[in-house]
Amino acid sequence: MNKTAIHRQIIATLEADRQIAQAALAASHEAATHAESKAENKYDTRALEAAYLADGQRRRLHEIETALAAYRNLQPGACQDGRIRVGALLCLEHDDSERWFFLGPDAAGLKVQHEHRETLVISPRAPLGLGLLGREAGDEMEIRVNGRLQCFVVLGVE
Repeated sequence: MNKTAIHRQIIATLEADRQIAQAALAASHEAATHAESKAENKYDTRALEAAYLADGQRRRLHEIETALAAYRNLQPGACQDGRIRVGALLCLEHDDSERWFFLGPDAAGLKVQHEHRETLVISPRAPLGLGLLGREAGDEMEIRVNGRLQCFVVLGVE
């Protein structure tokens, strides 16, 4: 797996998400301020609902832009000491299957495809990401995720 290519893919995906969020924000703002959204009586909440939607879209756009800035500033170079840190690409064994993860500063849950393999972005704010920090290839660990104790083995770190 190529960590630099995955890093670029994450940025490209976030940029595409940003464009979609900008368009959604513009549409929801238009709906909130359009003349047809004006309340016809005290029970008509179309404009209020559209304003709430526009605010949610604004917050989502801000989250994407924050994640994009974090990834643009991230240097996903090689882990000098072999220990997992933010920017690491890693392969874990869980339930007798291998899964690839990119430990990033943000955008947890984002999935990218590379070399016909799916890589899931995780962050140190999640139990798995936090538990992986400082580990190295060969380490076994148990982490409580959603109330269940799960066992992971670090197969590789890049």
